[in-house]
Amino acid sequence: MEHVILVDEHDNELGTMEKMEAHRKGVLHRAFSVLVFNTKGEMLIQKRADCKYHSAGLWTNTCCSHPRPGEQVEAAAKRRLKEEMGLDLRPSRSYSFIYRTKLDGGLIEHELDHVLTATFDGEPDINPDEAQDWQYISLPELKDKMNREPENFTHWFKLIVNHPQLYKAAAV
Repeated sequence: MEHVILVDEHDNELGTMEKMEAHRKGVLHRAFSVLVFNTKGEMLIQKRADCKYHSAGLWTNTCCSHPRPGEQVEAAAKRRLKEEMGLDLRPSRSYSFIYRTKLDGGLIEHELDHVLTATFDGEPDINPDEAQDWQYISLPELKDKMNREPENFTHWFKLIVNHPQLYKAAAV
């Protein structure tokens, strides 16, 4: 049974809760999203596996998840990049934001999302339980696709791509 770290709006820890319970109740918890860019400035994005418990089959950032109780955000991001995308990278923090949205299956995502970045030129080795496809894409092309087909992207990824700090994060 997986647990998430409950936090206040300043990222102070308040305890833990089983992950699905936190998503059913919409309790604010700590999360992270990793953005991997190649040296051309293109972002590596993934299409979530059809077996994911929410947002299945949607395009999203390179990797996202929740740190485990007692685990630092950077360590969790490194671990999940390896588990999801087969990448052994050390992402660094860029910025954080809070969002709340209703998801499919009656779930509510309420997260303090730490956005981290890394650079990688090459092909990922995706875990089919996590991702079913991947691609590198320029930010202008990504924004254009999101504007034309918003239903094909995760909610949090649309917030990340439209966040004012994104272009600072892309300059890794």
